Amino acid sequence: MMRKTWCFAAALAATTALVAPLTSAARADDSFYAEAGKPYAGTTIRVLDEITPLQETLSKIVPDFEKETGIKVEWELLNHFEVINKGQADMLSGRGHYDAIMLHGAQLGPMLSAGVIMPLDKFVADSKLSDPGMNVADFIATPYKTTAFFEGKQYGFINWNYNHVYWAREDLLSNPEEMAAFKAKYGYDLGPAKTIEQMRDIAEFFTRKKGEKLAGKPLESDFYGIVLEGIKGGSTFSNLWVNFIENYGGDLLDDKGMPNFDTPQVVAALKMWRELWTFAPPGIAEYSLVDVPTVMGNGIAAQSLAWSDFVLGIDKPGVSPYAGKFIYGPIPAKAGNEAHRHADAEPSVTVINAASEHPEATFLFLEWLASKKQQDKLIEMGEGGVPIRESSWALPAIKDSDNPTLFAAMKSSLDVAKARPKMEKYPEIIDAMSGIAQEVGLGQMTPEQGAKEGQAILVKLCGGKSCTLPE
Repeated sequence: MMRKTWCFAAALAATTALVAPLTSAARADDSFYAEAGKPYAGTTIRVLDEITPLQETLSKIVPDFEKETGIKVEWELLNHFEVINKGQADMLSGRGHYDAIMLHGAQLGPMLSAGVIMPLDKFVADSKLSDPGMNVADFIATPYKTTAFFEGKQYGFINWNYNHVYWAREDLLSNPEEMAAFKAKYGYDLGPAKTIEQMRDIAEFFTRKKGEKLAGKPLESDFYGIVLEGIKGGSTFSNLWVNFIENYGGDLLDDKGMPNFDTPQVVAALKMWRELWTFAPPGIAEYSLVDVPTVMGNGIAAQSLAWSDFVLGIDKPGVSPYAGKFIYGPIPAKAGNEAHRHADAEPSVTVINAASEHPEATFLFLEWLASKKQQDKLIEMGEGGVPIRESSWALPAIKDSDNPTLFAAMKSSLDVAKARPKMEKYPEIIDAMSGIAQEVGLGQMTPEQGAKEGQAILVKLCGGKSCTLPE
């Protein structure tokens, strides 16, 4: 980053004034963990986490914690589905093989109901363990508060602010021929979709057959206007739920946690969902959250809604031939409902297993990871990332990034992101509802049938009562 200075003397004076407090703060931070870790030096803790580009970067700084505290960390990374299954099995069995386990926000309901997560409050209140420089006010507020706390107790620090962004091919949206043709057909300028209706128009416009022209060149294979996750399971339903149904003014539950799926707003959102599937690749029903960014990276779709952390692994030279040709934006809102926008997110925490034999050493590791110093390092080493702290947006790796629209889109999502409602039956509910999302998308069930069937499923699974855990 280029900076202008009036003169060398002024710059030197400013630098001299800043070095002492910054260095002191850094030393205080280092000395806290070094001192706090002494009673646990030689202890080995086992941590289970999900493998994404974020965790791959984080793996490079975990040895710093070991060196600083003397606590050894066996850090195991598994894919999205394995970390859920293996982690929950360990916690529910009471075996305690893992001291800490990453839980997606959606997993918290069942695990809290089972009583297998250790609250952190006694550690946070212990001056020998609680980092005085943690500054929890710096955590991006809504994801943190709606994820890490329940019934007045703290169960984690925010670790991963997974979130959805809008992702499109900028080279196509800015192509003069395509812009002129789009304007002639739809009556407004082509650009990144700001509303769901615009996303639908773009999807229709760019869906073309082999041999037709795209940006002036004949297509060698079919091209699609949109790609979405469609697999039964994964995050297919959460995409439909938050990015579509909530933006249409509907919801899964009402404010008391009661099923609220059979409404006109839900039906309207399902109609749009079905229509968008007609502009997607024929294999959409088999696409997972991993496949969507792969399809975008291969250049066979014009736009998508995707998890931003997976974008980080695709939109880079050497990975996708279209790197640098993408643009990002906020999740499109329903036209007329922009003031009440929603964006799908999965803020996640690493929790201490209630069966852990080393909770104090594990707590030190968790707060060390969430500290500003380590988060700054993580962002800079990864040349970006997904912030959990507000201060991270000002870091050079984000502020001066070559991909500014991606980080602006992330921030837009995290400004409104919140954790899933904490529901004991969440896995069963999402499994059943993702089946409905898939059937409606494929045209095997009408939107009206989907809304009615979804309501019946919720009522049955929740026993006619509130679906959420009581607080």
